[in-house]
Formats: sequence, structure tokens, C-alpha cells
Amino acid sequence: MSEKLTFAYIATVMKDGSPQVTPVWFEYLDGKIKINTAKGRVKAHTLRSGVPVAMAIADPANPYRFVQVRGRVTEVTEKGARDHIDKLSHKYLGQPYPHSQPGEVRLMVTIEPTSARGMNE
Repeated sequence: MSEKLTFAYIATVMKDGSPQVTPVWFEYLDGKIKINTAKGRVKAHTLRSGVPVAMAIADPANPYRFVQVRGRVTEVTEKGARDHIDKLSHKYLGQPYPHSQPGEVRLMVTIEPTSARGMNE
């Protein structure tokens, strides 16, 4: 499903213990999942190296066909993050990322899956 234009829904835990779920663009490369966010956003605060995450990715043509992934954040970096958001934007929008704000700092987050299971109906 990583080749289709589908969103991943990533679940993290806030400092107060409440869940946070956000739709994200993603890529699956060399056994790892990469997403992107801007510094200062809620995702940037909850996605720190070592924290566990869960993701659900549904087939846009059939929402009953999905994969659930659990894993850990292995890296959060500014290096290459601007190029990465443009790469994701080309995949999803067909153009460079059009929503950058002045002074915005991008973060590329790498997630190493520890388990994956799916439903194929």
C-alpha cells in the first residue's frame, strides 16, 4: 500500500497520557517508515527517539483492507527534512511542498516497525 496515495494514521501519547492520532504522508523505504512534520507541532513533541508508535494504513479503494504497524521512533532529524517533505509532496500533490511557513524548520522522523498485521477483505 505504500505505493498508493494513502494516508497513514499515526498514534502517539501526549505527556498527560492521552492519545494523539494524526493523518500523515509517509514513505516506506528499506524496512523503515519515514514521515515529516514541522518543529513546534504536536507531532514533533510526541515523536521523540525511542517512543513507541502505532500506525494504521487503509487501502483508499477498500477501507476494510488495512495494515496496522507498531514500532519505535529511531531518529528525528532536521538533516534532509526539507528535501523529504518536497519528495512526499511530489508523491501526494505532484508538486514541491506548497505550505511552508517563513522560518519553518522541518523534521524527518524514522520509525522502525516491530510488528505489522493486516486485514485483507
